[in-house]
Amino acid sequence: MQLSAFDPLLLLLAALPGLLICWYIYRTDKYEHESRVHIALAFALGALGTLPIICMEAWLGSNLHHDWQPYWLKTIFESLLIAFSEEFIKLLPLLLIFYPRSFFNEPIDGIVYAVVIAMGFATTENILYALKYGLGTTILRAFTAVPAHGVFAIIMGYYAGLAKFRRQRQVPLLAKGLLLAFAAHSVYDVLLFQKVYEGLIVLAIVLVWLGIYFEQELIRRHQNNSPFKKDE
Repeated sequence: MQLSAFDPLLLLLAALPGLLICWYIYRTDKYEHESRVHIALAFALGALGTLPIICMEAWLGSNLHHDWQPYWLKTIFESLLIAFSEEFIKLLPLLLIFYPRSFFNEPIDGIVYAVVIAMGFATTENILYALKYGLGTTILRAFTAVPAHGVFAIIMGYYAGLAKFRRQRQVPLLAKGLLLAFAAHSVYDVLLFQKVYEGLIVLAIVLVWLGIYFEQELIRRHQNNSPFKKDE
C-alpha cells in the first residue's frame, strides 16, 4: 500500500504510537489522575521542544565536517550532543511548568508529565519523519524511536518524582535523572548511528524493550508511594 506524504492515514500512523503511550502512562496514575488540560499542555510543550532541536540538527548538518578520522568519533560526538540537547529540552517544561505546582502532588506525577512531554516531542518528530521518508520509516519508528523516548522519560520522571518529596536532595536527584536519561539516550543513538556492524542496531532495539520491561518496577514504586493510595 502506497501512502502519499500528506495522506491522513500516514499522519495518523505517525501520531498513534505516542498517543497510545500517553494513554497508557495516564492510566498508571491510578489514585489521583492529572487534569487532562495539564496533560494536553505537557504534550504541546513537548511538541514545541522539537523546534530548537531541528535548528540545532540543521546547523550540525551544515557545519560539521564529514571527514572526521576515525569516523566513529563524529558518531559519538553527534550522539552525545543530540542526546543531551533533547533530554535537556524535555526536562525544561517538566521543571519550570509542572514540578513547582501544587497539582504535582504524588511521585508518579513525575513519570506522567515526563512521558507525556516526551511523547509530544516524539510524536512531532515522528510526523516530520513520516512526511519526509514515508510509511516504512513511520512503522519502524513506532517500535524504536517513539518507545525509546518513553524509556528515557521514565528514568527522568522517576527521579523528578523522588526529588519533589525529598526536598533536601532535590538538586542531586534531578541531576541524576537528567544524566541517566542522557546516558541511556546516548548509548541508543551511538548503537543506532554507527556504521561498523548492523547487529548493533538490533541491540539498540532490544535494549529499548528491555528498558520498557524493567521500568515497570519504577512505575510500581511510585504507585505504591502515592499519598492517595488507600490500604488494599
